[in-house]
Amino acid sequence: MTLLAVVLPALGGASNNAFSPSTADVDLLNDLELRCFRFFWEQTSPRGIVRDRAPADGTEAGNLGQNPNIGSIASTGFGLTALPIAVERNYVTRDQARARAARMLRFLDQEAPREHGWFYHYLDTETGKRAWNSEISSIDTALLLAGVLTVGQFFSDDDEITTLARRIYTRVDFPWMLDGNAHLFAHGWTPERGFLPYRWDSYSELMILYILGIGSPTHPIPPESWYAWKRPEMEYDGIRFITGGPLFTHQYSHAWFDFRALRERQPGAIDWWGNSVAATRAQREFCSKLSLVFPTYQDDIWGITASDSAVGYTVWGEPPLTAHIDGTLVPSAAGGSLMFSPDITLPALHKMREQYGDKIYKRYGFVDAFNPAEGWVDPDVVGIDVGIILLSAENLRSGFVWKQFMATPYARVAADRIGFSRIDDKKRPGFFQRLFRSTAKPEQTALRN
Repeated sequence: MTLLAVVLPALGGASNNAFSPSTADVDLLNDLELRCFRFFWEQTSPRGIVRDRAPADGTEAGNLGQNPNIGSIASTGFGLTALPIAVERNYVTRDQARARAARMLRFLDQEAPREHGWFYHYLDTETGKRAWNSEISSIDTALLLAGVLTVGQFFSDDDEITTLARRIYTRVDFPWMLDGNAHLFAHGWTPERGFLPYRWDSYSELMILYILGIGSPTHPIPPESWYAWKRPEMEYDGIRFITGGPLFTHQYSHAWFDFRALRERQPGAIDWWGNSVAATRAQREFCSKLSLVFPTYQDDIWGITASDSAVGYTVWGEPPLTAHIDGTLVPSAAGGSLMFSPDITLPALHKMREQYGDKIYKRYGFVDAFNPAEGWVDPDVVGIDVGIILLSAENLRSGFVWKQFMATPYARVAADRIGFSRIDDKKRPGFFQRLFRSTAKPEQTALRN
């Protein structure tokens, strides 16, 4: 039996198409998206680099200690994608977003340090130089490129932006990052030690990386690379799915690439959309059972994924229970999965906001993490976690990011080369967007108030 045949029945009667949003749902999403966008608008340096993190209340330096100027190229990719959303939601004007996009792309094209087109994971937001002796990162470059292509597609009427976006992407030498392997990417490279010894060889957030590599018009990798990485299966509480770690691994690639109506070619024929839906529902069930140990987890308050914690940044959240899980709640677990299962993710965000209020919900939306039992609340937000909430919320409401990214020729070429087939639209899951349609845009909102 293929995994496709296993995943979908495991979802039982919890049909996504049956979801109907309330006025309160729409109000929450309106407010949350605006707050998430504020992070990217206010925390982008004059050079065009988005901070890796910032105080959740929007203060300038806050609790960042000795590292207030650390930017992340992954966060910058989310920030580029945030600009078209902001235009559509009328948070800023098209001209404001256009000017910001052009400035960010000019830096990436002309100034940002790179190797064979690939970018360093962390940059100093003031100097634009490599920070923390970080690596040239394959996955973080991929998240950046997804944003570059999205903003380039949205501003397709602007010759400078489209030229810059195309040049940044087509300059990346994808085969170089294979480091002699026929199909599998290295995690990265440093000038001091060369290629890192790890491979993107098992399911995780890697899908967007391979899609971009396979779709490249200048330096492509073989389409067989898509089928070269492992697909480990997990079953939890009767829900069976392919897993790669915490919930963010099931979210990031879906933020841009629209898997809803696509199936791999045989013999796999995996439904990657259904797989992420299943992983989301398994996470909720996992937290529900954890309530016996940590009463702060409830049916409508749940979610653990890689995040800050009281003892530092922690990669956690996948079943089974491990010793370091301590009752911390991570809003981006539910928030980043809004596009998959709004019938369980929206209630979680509502309940967290209602129960904990402005202790955890601030200028940039939800804090990165908090532990009610210990009284710990993260003072910060993390750019990639804010970003996945914003993109997931917008895809739930309108499918807008999907529409932009999938309209690029590179996404279409990658889908064809991989061998994706399209299912009948009448059977297409995840069409919540029809329920959110509105002909009116909100009045433009002042971002600093």
